[in-house]
Amino acid sequence: MKLATLKNGTRDGKLVVVSRNLSLATEANQIAPTMQYAIENWSDVEGPLHAIYQALNSGECESSFAFDPYQAMAPLPRCHQFIDASAFLNHGNIMEKAFNLDVKKDPNIPILIQRQSDDFKGPHEDYAFITEEDNADFEGEFAVITDDIPLGTPVDKIESHIKLVTMLNDMSMRKHLFRELQMGFGFILAKPATVFAPVAVTPDELGDAWKDGCIHLDMQVSRNGEWFGNPNGGEMDFTFGQILGHIAYNRNIKAGMILGSGTVSNKGWKEVGSACLAERRALDILEFGEVKTDFLKFGETLQFDVQDAEGQSVFGRIDHKMVKA
Repeated sequence: MKLATLKNGTRDGKLVVVSRNLSLATEANQIAPTMQYAIENWSDVEGPLHAIYQALNSGECESSFAFDPYQAMAPLPRCHQFIDASAFLNHGNIMEKAFNLDVKKDPNIPILIQRQSDDFKGPHEDYAFITEEDNADFEGEFAVITDDIPLGTPVDKIESHIKLVTMLNDMSMRKHLFRELQMGFGFILAKPATVFAPVAVTPDELGDAWKDGCIHLDMQVSRNGEWFGNPNGGEMDFTFGQILGHIAYNRNIKAGMILGSGTVSNKGWKEVGSACLAERRALDILEFGEVKTDFLKFGETLQFDVQDAEGQSVFGRIDHKMVKA
């Protein structure tokens, strides 16, 4: 099943069901007016929403209309909690090696940080930031959205609480990142609003690509229309289930929590490229002895897409432009 949120003048938008090929949609107001409502009442609304989805795909939904991703907000436009991980250890290893960093980490504990969750951006909104001197960067990630997870839920039971999967661009302002890291608490200026794909899907939509708590699909990343990378999500060192189990060790997770994977990064970077400028700049240093990749400038565009085995976009594209605030 595929779901999206369209603009309607409110902060939470209106929930719509989207066809598998992303061409059609229909409102779900009588079942679930918003995505947050749907997640909080998933056991009641999943069946009726799926029936609409089947009707859309078979051409039997009389209330359908053309799905316009330019009218899409983030699938969950705001939430009570957004946690971002760094589950692809290859990304951190590259950064540490290139920049001579001494990062204290435990290979058995996922790296996590609480993030801003009240201002998510839609897939085609211009992305405004203050100055190019902040060294704007992008990070292509996968993400999951959960229902309620009671504290202490065993890891082997936790994947059933993952209700939706999507894709995001985790924007970063690198000028502020190392300073905030060294202060010891977390990111504020280094991590402004996150951009989401137009559609979130139930894990079964991924078929065999949803395996062992990871998304085994390529994330196709372009900068100004030119290929930047296509790393695969299957190389996560910590699965989504493992990370959620760690978070739920001594706390309840409430419905609508978003967990990001961290930058998708593969060991075969020479073949598949990267999903992040900082990683590419680090690879420049390791390969050439100097940085050859610039941070983002006003006017540049970014594109992210994930396609299934048939070449169909799974989540719809993120395609947005950098602009001066």
